[in-house]
Amino acid sequence: MAKAREVKDSLIKQLQAKGADVTLYRALIDDYMWFYQQLRQMQSDIRKRGRTYTAKSAAGKDYEKNNPSVDDALKYSKQMVTILTALGLSTETVVPPDGIDTEKDSDERDL
Repeated sequence: MAKAREVKDSLIKQLQAKGADVTLYRALIDDYMWFYQQLRQMQSDIRKRGRTYTAKSAAGKDYEKNNPSVDDALKYSKQMVTILTALGLSTETVVPPDGIDTEKDSDERDL
């Protein structure tokens, strides 16, 4: 799993490559990173407690409860995609890192 710093640096490099490294887009990257951290916390909670967990009702009885982290993770993920869209980043528009031969890479993907 990529580290938060690596993700942020990658997003910043994309802005720089596009000539769009301005305060507004840097703020969107900060927002993206906030959602990134929240998503990781939701994923951790889901791994720990599962999709459902046992809770006690007001009457003291045990019951299965849906883990709200599942819904929250979906919301955070959708918002992250929205931010990427606002930044103009997609698989079609991403600028490859220096030193990568994109023709060679696309030929290898055809295999």
